[in-house]
Amino acid sequence: MPTYRALLPRPRTALTGVAALGLLALTACGTQTTTAASASHPEPSGEGRTIKATRVAHVTDPHEATGRTLLEGPVLQENGDLYVVDVTAPAGEPKVLSVDLATGKHRSVHTDKTGAYTSAQISPYDGRLYLTDYTGPVVSMEPDGSDPRTFFSGEVDGSAMNPDDIAFDDEGNLYVSDLHGMKPGEAEGRIVRIDRDGKKTTVLADELAHPNGVMFDPATRGLWISELAENTVSYLLLDADKTAVASQHEAIHVDAGVAQTDSIAVDADGNLYQALHGRPAMAVYSPHGERLATVEIPAKAAKGLESATNVAISPGGRKAYMTVSGPDGGYIYRFTALADGIRQSNGG
Repeated sequence: MPTYRALLPRPRTALTGVAALGLLALTACGTQTTTAASASHPEPSGEGRTIKATRVAHVTDPHEATGRTLLEGPVLQENGDLYVVDVTAPAGEPKVLSVDLATGKHRSVHTDKTGAYTSAQISPYDGRLYLTDYTGPVVSMEPDGSDPRTFFSGEVDGSAMNPDDIAFDDEGNLYVSDLHGMKPGEAEGRIVRIDRDGKKTTVLADELAHPNGVMFDPATRGLWISELAENTVSYLLLDADKTAVASQHEAIHVDAGVAQTDSIAVDADGNLYQALHGRPAMAVYSPHGERLATVEIPAKAAKGLESATNVAISPGGRKAYMTVSGPDGGYIYRFTALADGIRQSNGG
């Protein structure tokens, strides 16, 4: 998520990630297009081919209390509905929403007084919906919004958390990007493992420049992470117990101009879908760092939208649903992914 501080409701003004724009500072079926003209005049270097996305639903408008809206954390439910979070929703307004992808209609699933939710993910261990709250906690609830609980809160190694995105391993342990330290020039972010019982925490990586996206590769051997302030994607190979980093290296530098690296998803082939804060688009890379494609929305729509924060790809299929937001509101766009979705393609 972008940098959220400027996006959050008062008086709890801290939001980023998306870092939600500053919070963020902080931060219909798509088709892949190829034409004779594009064959004779190749795409700009580094952009790959273009994948067109089409609008599915208009979900939110800017809130009077916060002056903006920011959709994040798309996660597909078993009934086919898509859940999203509105990072900047003020107290009492829907903070977790369910979208009927066939009709575009949406409804509130959860709200509260203080949460600033930046991502959503379903645990493979207990089937509950887990939400990161940029103000500190990680919250879980039943998929229908009932039985909300604080799963984790408090300091990690003496420092408060500003959790942004979540990844789960197959046993249900959480791996959270911590945006702690969002001032320009600071590199105090962390990747934190939280055991599935919520009792033990381990800092896997630190001194990161506003870590945002975090997601396992298809084999759950390592984590892809993005650093918002560096526009880089790194790969953290974990040890057998997934409690320590065996090796870490910068894998991809994202040439995004004014845009910054937001959340990450992967498909069954290991391709990375790197969301962009500051441009309503996604960059798609192979696991070897090759820029394969850029997901774009129609040019007319793009004038009122600023960020594509995240994506959910249907498990076993290629329908992909992208959260897009800006002054015109919060929307869901659909496109065709390069490979089938898996668990790691759904939420985060």
